[in-house]
Amino acid sequence: MPKVDVLEVAVQPWRRTVRAQGSLAADEYSVVGAKVPGRIAESHIELGDSVKSGSTLARMDQSDLETRVAQAEATLAQACAAVGLKPTDSTDKLNKENSPPVRQEKAMLEDARGQLQRALQLRQQGAITQAETDQLQAAVDVADARYASSLNAVEERLATIALRRAELDFARQQLADATVTAPFDGLIQQRHAAPGTYVAVGQPVATLVRIDPVRFRGQVPERFALQLQVGQSVEVQLEGEAQPRVGRISRISPELDQQTRSLTFEADLPNPDNRLRAGLFAIADVVVNPESPVLAVPRSSITEFAGVERVWKLVDGEVSEVAVRTGQLQGTLVEILDGIKSGDEIVVQAGTARAGKVDVGKRVTLDLPQKLQAIRNDSANAGPAGGDVEETDATPVRSE
Repeated sequence: MPKVDVLEVAVQPWRRTVRAQGSLAADEYSVVGAKVPGRIAESHIELGDSVKSGSTLARMDQSDLETRVAQAEATLAQACAAVGLKPTDSTDKLNKENSPPVRQEKAMLEDARGQLQRALQLRQQGAITQAETDQLQAAVDVADARYASSLNAVEERLATIALRRAELDFARQQLADATVTAPFDGLIQQRHAAPGTYVAVGQPVATLVRIDPVRFRGQVPERFALQLQVGQSVEVQLEGEAQPRVGRISRISPELDQQTRSLTFEADLPNPDNRLRAGLFAIADVVVNPESPVLAVPRSSITEFAGVERVWKLVDGEVSEVAVRTGQLQGTLVEILDGIKSGDEIVVQAGTARAGKVDVGKRVTLDLPQKLQAIRNDSANAGPAGGDVEETDATPVRSE
């Protein structure tokens, strides 16, 4: 009569995951274009170069732009000189009454008023005629109008100064824009213009990408769409890497793809050494529930023949095969969807069982990891039928 170790099937916390296929994408992607037309004089980048934010990617011929700046400076100086200012002086500090044209017209107005006052005194004495007095009054009115006009002229010149300063700022900005800089830290994906190339406004100069972090962009079927949440853990497996990379869901599309009936999501993966590249294919397991209650048994307790999976079930000292339907595999445990229920007893090592009466050796439960190796060693000589039970923290066994 064969001797077997028996496991009581019980509900276990199960890390429920959803598998998704996808690829890696850059965190930022920018086609850097020219802001001013011109001919490329210098190019400081090549494919794959690492650049910092603000560093020079290319520089255009600046001779024409420098001439425009000098012309704008000269016209500004001319406008400022008309009101007695220097190009660096602020117009807020200008007293319009102190402007030379205004002082001149004010002096002429005061002189005309003085002559009119003296004429009015002489008129009272009968020394001059009324016509002469009226003529002097007209001179006062003319001088007053000329004074008001001079004040308006100063306002006009101040507006001209503001215009010239705006033109100078624009010329200087164009000169600065002749140097094309990186908008963020990243890598050069493509150089579009070499020295000597004439580029128009908006024409690409370089393509810049940032891949730290890199984004895993995947899709899950519609039936899993409601289980996805921002912040869930994601294990991304790349071809050629033994261990998966761990990240978290950072973005979820608000709409399903109507063609594929799938939901797109993104997870950020740290990539400080820039080893991961955009475009790499990857498979991800999204942890939608870290402790989902399920029935789980060791892989070693399951046999398969002709596509049907079975376990040896113990009832009243006798074992018999029972067909089961399995789900996900995690470590050394297999999820049981149908066929047995909580409280049933099954043989731990399927290869040690035969139909009929058996001698029950140990009764074990999934608990202490240090006991699992001993159970495997005790059953090793009998020969595996459904695979050995491997030691792992996720599949502990306790002997009773």
